[in-house]
Amino acid sequence: MALKRIDRRTVPDEVFDQLVDTVLDGELEPGATLPAERQLAEALGVSRPTVREALQRLAHTGLVEVRQGGGTTVRDFRRFGGLDMLPRLIFRHGELDHAVLRSILETREAMGREIAGLAAERGGEAIVPALREAVDQLVAHDDPITQQRFALIFWDHLVDAADSIVYRLMFNNLRAVYEPAMAALASVMAAEVGHAERYRALADAVAAGDAPAARTAATELLSLATTEFTTFIRRLQEAHHDPDQP
Repeated sequence: MALKRIDRRTVPDEVFDQLVDTVLDGELEPGATLPAERQLAEALGVSRPTVREALQRLAHTGLVEVRQGGGTTVRDFRRFGGLDMLPRLIFRHGELDHAVLRSILETREAMGREIAGLAAERGGEAIVPALREAVDQLVAHDDPITQQRFALIFWDHLVDAADSIVYRLMFNNLRAVYEPAMAALASVMAAEVGHAERYRALADAVAAGDAPAARTAATELLSLATTEFTTFIRRLQEAHHDPDQP
């Protein structure tokens, strides 16, 4: 384990972050046992209570299992972790993880389709003015990040209208991942936010209370970014296999 000594001004978070990264990077396989508190404290240059606090936070995230008198065992984050891990997974060592992003876009498309259908069934005309205002603002701006923000506002209204606490919490988690990555995703998302007519078609379907049409419109809208990302990855792979390609 390549642990670094901690700046004492940021002890609690830094210890937790280092241990999380150690688990997510696979330095310790699921089932492995972490060093004892005393050893971790010495390696990190912190107190044992600080290490204990970090381990308890790790346990709450599902990344480790702390057994009284039996050490701390690493768990498989793919089986025991929650959506709160996504912000850490999408950027690893300063680089965008394409596999994680692909999963997010796929989930976003599937979830958005159902949210749109529920919004049409439960929200109807009441939310349409807010939806149309968000689209008008999206069209009025050329900056891709600003456009993405108004697209988020559009979807925020749809989630409210869907009246589902589970979809709301899932949306909140995906939004927390997405917002810090807006600049990195600008080229991928341009394919979506550049088609205001598809947002308008979705708003019209919701206004009409037509759930099947709303689901279809949401799929046609959200698939744009997924398709653009797939194309981007294919080009990267082709360039990797053909280094002479411009």
